Amino acid sequence: MSDNSKITLGKTLKDARIAKGFTLDDLQQATKIQKRYLIAIEDQNFDELPGDFYVRAFIKQYADMVDLDGAELLKQFDSALPSTQTQEYVDKVNENNPETRSQQRQVDERYVKLRRTIPIVGIVVVVLVVLVGIWVAASRNGGSSTKNNVDSSSVSVSGSSSSAKSSSSSSKKSSSKKSSSKKTASFKQLSTTSSGSTWEMKNAASKPKISLSATGSAWLSVTANGSTVWQGTLSSSTTHSLTLPSSATSVTFKFGNAPATKVKVDGKSFDFTSTTATSSASSSSSSATTTTSSSSSTTSQVQSVILEFK
Repeated sequence: MSDNSKITLGKTLKDARIAKGFTLDDLQQATKIQKRYLIAIEDQNFDELPGDFYVRAFIKQYADMVDLDGAELLKQFDSALPSTQTQEYVDKVNENNPETRSQQRQVDERYVKLRRTIPIVGIVVVVLVVLVGIWVAASRNGGSSTKNNVDSSSVSVSGSSSSAKSSSSSSKKSSSKKSSSKKTASFKQLSTTSSGSTWEMKNAASKPKISLSATGSAWLSVTANGSTVWQGTLSSSTTHSLTLPSSATSVTFKFGNAPATKVKVDGKSFDFTSTTATSSASSSSSSATTTTSSSSSTTSQVQSVILEFK
């Protein structure tokens, strides 16, 4: 080895380190090479390194850290470096470089985990396939049983279809008779005075709904259970609706302009100016004539009307 080449190798590395702004401590931290070995490399004292195989490994790590081509540098100064077996060099570098050992361990661990995971995944897939097969078979068997039950039911039902139809017809006829016989709401006058009248409403709803309107300006109030539910003035363009509580047994209307006021209870017109609101009130023709004439004579004087719910 020539002294010139030794000096050139160490100086090349040192100059590159200084150019990068690294101290020996920085280089030691980055390469994990002890500081005294770094100094020995810069001083070309290769005998201070722990073995010949470390010389090339440390020089390459040093060169790569300071952005030099480590392989090219080793080739350039090959004659100035101790010779070593190629495989031994590689093995020793991997063995003594902590980062290389760590990476190799990670690769080995991943390989072991993969080998352990593959059988588990395979078992899980097989179990899932078996479960899906069982579910499909159960679904098909269940569908067949249901179809058989439906067919059996159809046979049973068809045998009694005629009687069922006759029963259904009878039920429908009975329902239609009940519907037709259901009583509708009706109004009946019970008494009349100079200041108003008292009426009775049969078959009212549990919560009677009142609708108020007028053909002209008309003031009125509505009282139920002794409390005023509503009062105000209506015109030909306004209406008012309200619902009485279920506890109300009667309602009292006070009219300021009775002839111009119209009242509906549960959607049925309440003609409080006539003797009866429906033809259901049974009386003799002479009594009806007398009541009608008396009512028509007091129509304009009606100020208070009481409607009782039955």
